[in-house]
Amino acid sequence: MSATLPAQTQRFQEKREAILSAAANLFNQHGVKGATLADIAASVGLVTNSVTYYYRKKEDLATACFLRAIEVIRHVIDQAAQKSGIEARVHEFFRLQAALFADIDHGAHAPLMTFNDMRALPSPHFEVVSDAYNDMFRRLRELLRTPQTAQLGRADLAARTYMVLSVAHWVRGWIDRYETDEYAHIAERVSDIVIHGSAAPGSVWAPSQAEREWRLTVNDDATAEAFLRAASFLVNEQGYRGASVDMISAKLNVTKGSFYHHNDNKEDLIFDCFERTFAVIRRALSLADGIEGKGWDRACAISRSLARFQLSPEGPLLRLGATSALSDPERRSDVRRTMSRLTERLADVVVDGMMDGSIRPLHPVIAAQVASGLVNSAGSLTHWVPSATQDNVAELYVRPIFLGILCPPSAVA
Repeated sequence: MSATLPAQTQRFQEKREAILSAAANLFNQHGVKGATLADIAASVGLVTNSVTYYYRKKEDLATACFLRAIEVIRHVIDQAAQKSGIEARVHEFFRLQAALFADIDHGAHAPLMTFNDMRALPSPHFEVVSDAYNDMFRRLRELLRTPQTAQLGRADLAARTYMVLSVAHWVRGWIDRYETDEYAHIAERVSDIVIHGSAAPGSVWAPSQAEREWRLTVNDDATAEAFLRAASFLVNEQGYRGASVDMISAKLNVTKGSFYHHNDNKEDLIFDCFERTFAVIRRALSLADGIEGKGWDRACAISRSLARFQLSPEGPLLRLGATSALSDPERRSDVRRTMSRLTERLADVVVDGMMDGSIRPLHPVIAAQVASGLVNSAGSLTHWVPSATQDNVAELYVRPIFLGILCPPSAVA
């Protein structure tokens, strides 16, 4: 901060930055709904009135946190865009992002708000943040627009932009399992997978009709399944706040009394949405075990089938970043542990592919994380690619992560 600023102005900015940092941490932990101005004020040794001097309402503060995070990522994108060629740009984007995460974890950079709960903002706050986020997306799309991607149409380029951004957001959720001095190496491995895919020479992208007919849902109770689908959709689209009992009931055209006849409360229903999501992922993993093929075929089939499910009438899966919707820390921990175990199962499939020669040598856990992040975000692809459907999502969105971002567009899609 410049020493030439008046002392009063400097104190104002320092206190505001402290509030934003504390708020980002608490919003990330508890969501926009769960964190309170009183908690945020207490975490920096202030009273609530001191915070409202800077930000009158909690939504104003959350908006400021989102805008600050977007501005930082936009700066990363702008720096990476100075490199020549898409490979250098993508490598630099992930390298700078990892360096940012390391600085945050070391305390050398202010913590940033994640975007898991962005849709929990009410109007007009959401529109303000959404406009800034859309601008960030367009900047990343321009970063990928090079002579090497000239063959891509609008939908393909948008899908691959969303792929890169989704992987980048997902990395933040698991990179801290490694030492901070490994972050740069992790970023290099991630960008290598994004650019070059995971196929070994001779491996072919070959979706089968049998895999398209997999039934991934395991709940035979049609009413319970309807509530789970509606709640998952609304949490994904509107955040925990938007997925009110009234909204869930209205989506199903039932009364509020009917909701409570079938569900004890909303939080239990959201936890059941996580359980359903995990059951669907387990089902895909189990069905893939029966494929007469190599590890590559199984890994592709798992990701394709889950992405199709996301955009099918049976979908979506609940966003795994929605853990802030759970107020019980033990439940949040259970969800994260289960996702970690399922990612390890997918990593085992990658190891099988490397052993049979169908997947090139790479870090299996990181490859599984990249695929998991892709599946997790597939349900929102239509926001960026309106033409995406369950019939073309595998070709449009999953295929580029397995064959690499520079693969030619699919004739099928």
